[in-house]
Amino acid sequence: MTLHLDAEELNTCVACGLCLPHCPTFRATGEEALSPRGRIDAMRAVQNDGAPIDDDFVGFMATCVQCRGCEPACPSGVPFGNLIEGTREVLAAQRKITPRWQRVGLSMLRRHRLLLSASSALALGQRLGLVPRRLDPGRVPLRRGGTIEATGDDVWLFTGCVMDAWLRDTHRSTAKVLGALGVGFAIPGAGGGCCGALHVHAGLHDDAGDRAVDVMRSMPGDAPIQVNSAGCGAAMKDYGELVGTDGARRFSERVFDVNEWLAPRLAGLALRRDDAEYIVQDPCHLRHVQGAHLPVREVIGRVGMLVELDDDGLCCGAGGAYSALEPELAGSIRDRKIAAIDRALERSDASVVVSANPGCSMHLQQSLADRGLTVRHPIDVVADALA
Repeated sequence: MTLHLDAEELNTCVACGLCLPHCPTFRATGEEALSPRGRIDAMRAVQNDGAPIDDDFVGFMATCVQCRGCEPACPSGVPFGNLIEGTREVLAAQRKITPRWQRVGLSMLRRHRLLLSASSALALGQRLGLVPRRLDPGRVPLRRGGTIEATGDDVWLFTGCVMDAWLRDTHRSTAKVLGALGVGFAIPGAGGGCCGALHVHAGLHDDAGDRAVDVMRSMPGDAPIQVNSAGCGAAMKDYGELVGTDGARRFSERVFDVNEWLAPRLAGLALRRDDAEYIVQDPCHLRHVQGAHLPVREVIGRVGMLVELDDDGLCCGAGGAYSALEPELAGSIRDRKIAAIDRALERSDASVVVSANPGCSMHLQQSLADRGLTVRHPIDVVADALA
């Protein structure tokens, strides 16, 4: 059985080990097999030497958070994201990963009304203590308020699936900031409810491609596309690679994280600035994949004081459905992030952690509430600071 990986990409790794400090699963376990070079060695053994795809191999690949923190640390430029996604695609096709319940859940994401109903049921179940801890994604709102309405056609505002179901307030904040800049926004049409990011993580390449085609059709034209979920933005910026057409590549060039788009336009906003301190947590897909984490600092720096973490952007363990699939490892990884936040608290008076990704926000909030901390999207902070 071959993994169908690109031989040149697979051979780029020289096993130097510079990736190890940036790999959350290696940091949590100390196991070489759960590091990028360990996983690549296992991939080579299967593809080049005919090693079996056994339980050990599946475990090595299934426990990767896919944070891609190893990529910017690698002097050889190993495209680990491509390798792990390609490997997981083969494993998913063989039904060795991505269990049935996960596939059913992912199929729901493009049926937005069903997703909203299921989210309300989940929120009620949480309040009644009926949701198993292993499957609890973090506090889901019982009430989400009305949907935002289009105001023009200067930009598109991608509302997505989980983001709209669980964090709709952030859409309202984004709309408020765009309005303050005099920018009208349009809402995606039919098919624009799910970007396919979680399908890519799960190894469901064909399903992810279908979602990408639907999303591209839902936002035609040349207007910039604003995305306030780091995971969604990373996936949409990769449509050129995923779909492989010139149209997909042009679409990807229109996609901006909302902080990335807003930073050079901050002068157009009347913002109140105070001495409040904000701990900045970088979502992996904003920092490592999009390379758009610095604009968050520009944006937050206009309204308050920045407090940096000392862990060099190490993953928080959210990873889409990872926290449900690998709860023990996700918890260990989160503990390291919480420890970094605790160290930041020792040198600051911060009460807010800002994070530009819904998965990170909800994963962290479960552990930060008892510390008196809230997790907010940067655009929520900016909207509150509008004069």
